[in-house]
Amino acid sequence: MHVRRVVRARRRAATALAVTALLGAAVVAAGPAGAAPNKAAKKAPAAAPSCSAAYRIEQTVDGGTTWRMCWRYDSTMGLILDNISYQPKNEPKPIAVLTDARLAQVHVPYDDGENEYQDMTEASMMSNLLPLKPGDCPGGTLKTVGVDGQNVKGGLCTTTRARGHAYHLYNDESTGGNGKTYSAQAKDLLVYTVNKASWYEYITEWRFSSDGTITSNVGATGSLSPYDYNGTDGKGWPIGKGARDYAESHSHNVFWRLNFGLDGSSKSKVEQYDSKVTAPSGRGNPKTKTTRTPVTKELAGDAKGARWWRVVSTAGKNKDGHPRSYEIVPGHTVKFPGRSYTSHDVYFTQYKKCEEYASDNLTENCGPKSVDKWVNGQTLTHPITWVNIGFHHIARDEDQQPMPVHWQGFSLAPRDVTAMNPLTPADLANQNGNTQGGS
Repeated sequence: MHVRRVVRARRRAATALAVTALLGAAVVAAGPAGAAPNKAAKKAPAAAPSCSAAYRIEQTVDGGTTWRMCWRYDSTMGLILDNISYQPKNEPKPIAVLTDARLAQVHVPYDDGENEYQDMTEASMMSNLLPLKPGDCPGGTLKTVGVDGQNVKGGLCTTTRARGHAYHLYNDESTGGNGKTYSAQAKDLLVYTVNKASWYEYITEWRFSSDGTITSNVGATGSLSPYDYNGTDGKGWPIGKGARDYAESHSHNVFWRLNFGLDGSSKSKVEQYDSKVTAPSGRGNPKTKTTRTPVTKELAGDAKGARWWRVVSTAGKNKDGHPRSYEIVPGHTVKFPGRSYTSHDVYFTQYKKCEEYASDNLTENCGPKSVDKWVNGQTLTHPITWVNIGFHHIARDEDQQPMPVHWQGFSLAPRDVTAMNPLTPADLANQNGNTQGGS
């Protein structure tokens, strides 16, 4: 939680000075101080991403899938991943997925209406990068990160972590199979940082799976603020002995900004799918019809019912001749209706360089300050995807001390990126499509 009143005022004053400096000069905050990365290319990455070795991440995970990307760090934007590509074992070259991906805001309004914070742009969250110890990055590599001219040793962790089952299949003889059982466990590439915003600490985590899935989560941990133990009248929860201290309830609304570059092109398409179930009539069964709607103009989207979106490549297809795409899969979310920019789950806007933060956008002379106002009917030729995941934090006794991590996030699921499961065992490689000859 954030420190209130006097302490908060001091932080805001310091942040205002930092923002003034940021707007007054070009700031590049990347890896170790004095060693700037090469400028990230906008085209599809080759076998190795276009950055120096210190800023390159390349990892082959179980099943032979290789992920490649570049990383850099900005004192207000935090960790930025560039030129993310995915290469399953049977693909001859890397498949470009994202040009860049990062957090775009952490908005924290309190239930009493007295305080409301934009943690990335007001609370110096990203300049407060915490060093990690080897135990925080088991089996991985800790990298030094330059922030505001200072080196943070162990500021970035890259490692692998077990994911559990990749698949399990009993190839049943009764249905024409060979009677064998196929199963595999999997590991993910994990890339993360930890940043401090007053009493809270945020873990920004990116996972890259062997089947092509990308998952991003933000985990809030740290401490409950003792300055916030006054949440009475239904706006807090009793903490400690008796009913003396009430931890103020609040929300965490986390935004991500995704710039797709599928197959090396920014000219992706966006599609929305809605499925509608009809009630059974007579002795019939319920039926479900799914409708595809091309999203050609900027959109503020709401996840409701059986609705989902995908970003579709215009530059490449899989071996079956289907356009590659990634589906947006939001995690559990609690939508915060108190602000217009937190009133929707996803936004698709036309690319504009100065539109950097989902709210409290820092760039001057860029028009409105929040993503909802950028949705104004422009045609989408280079769509930027913004994902909003909310969490309403009503504290509990177990939140002290320290506070267990609570996670919120989303996934990008590959849809037709490869012609088959990229982890398909050799015995089953010929089972693509209708292999039984029936209807």
